[in-house]
Amino acid sequence: MEMSQALTVKQVASLLNVNARTVYLMATNGKLPGFKVADNWRFLPSDIYKWIEAQKYLSSNLK
Repeated sequence: MEMSQALTVKQVASLLNVNARTVYLMATNGKLPGFKVADNWRFLPSDIYKWIEAQKYLSSNLK
């Protein structure tokens, strides 16, 4: 199993062009796929890209 380096809240916020607090709240509420290492949220890039694709699909079906 190949794993890429986990992203931090700040890195995901930059990728999504949102505030770090938004990423933290979404992860805490289960709306963004992530996991905790000690008290810090981490995100796998592959999970984030899958989540983005799912959001694009959901958004296109709302029209």
